[in-house]
Amino acid sequence: MLVIAHGEVTSVLEDRDSEVIDTVADAYQAHSRGSSALPHSVFLRFPGNARDRIIGLPGFLDGSWPTAGIKWISSFPGNLERGIPRANALVVLNDTETGRPFAVIEGSAISARRTGASAALAARLLPNPGAPDSGVSLIGCGVINFEVLRFLRCTVPALTSVTLFDVNRGRAEDFQRRVAQSWPELRTSVVSHIRAGIAGASLLAIATTAVEPHLDLRDVEPGALILHVSLRDLTAEAILQAHNVVDDVDHVCREQTSVHLAQQQTRHTRFIRSTIGDLLRQSEPTGRPADRVTVFSPFGLGVLDLAVARFVHAQAVKNKLGMAVPEFLP
Repeated sequence: MLVIAHGEVTSVLEDRDSEVIDTVADAYQAHSRGSSALPHSVFLRFPGNARDRIIGLPGFLDGSWPTAGIKWISSFPGNLERGIPRANALVVLNDTETGRPFAVIEGSAISARRTGASAALAARLLPNPGAPDSGVSLIGCGVINFEVLRFLRCTVPALTSVTLFDVNRGRAEDFQRRVAQSWPELRTSVVSHIRAGIAGASLLAIATTAVEPHLDLRDVEPGALILHVSLRDLTAEAILQAHNVVDDVDHVCREQTSVHLAQQQTRHTRFIRSTIGDLLRQSEPTGRPADRVTVFSPFGLGVLDLAVARFVHAQAVKNKLGMAVPEFLP
């Protein structure tokens, strides 16, 4: 058994953003071809507590290195007030011939980066029908949107400005300082109202801890792209007005996501136009419609975590990272 800690994971992934995007894209294409097994995620919730949850995402990804495993990730938003991360996770990788686990990997960095990479990949596959996107509005200034911004720098090369909104202004200002330290070429501004962050934006990323819809599309310009990473911010009516792209139709229509609410309201999924796997298998990006808002709603597929985790594992073995525990298994 090889145990790979958080610092080792981040050291492996440092300055490898393009490779992570390619890894995520390959996993999406394999899933689209049927070269995966992806049971529904399991949500462990607590009586009387609507916010906190622990999620198990099992999966199998075929290919040159067949991989099975599970991500076990908790989301406890109150942790931010405790001074510890909201999300904590691990990934277990299993041998596909014997079923024996061979690696335990700290998973929060993997989860955050595969999420950011998937959103940025959607932005590349759905380019602006007008001028290239030069700015992005980030609604929610936590770990996930920082990773979204990291990868958008790869897939939206015209990006020069960032507008920030968070219900906690201090968190937005801290985020602004981190961006200035990491990517000083980006111009950033903090706004005090969510509508100011949305109005006029052609590219938005929403990553909040909202559990119920609170946003419509009345201030969003036609032709804009919303990377709806947190899945529950937009009203069902907003989803039904939009051009919708998802990662997996079956998975995203669960757990009271905005897309699920729209499906419950209409009793169909015809409002979903495409999946990201379908877009990847096309020879050229189709762009997004100029007369409607496009919404990308990624439920978050466990095969993405497995793909990035096996990349991390391979690099860790190559560079002699991690702690081997030879007597872990019987």
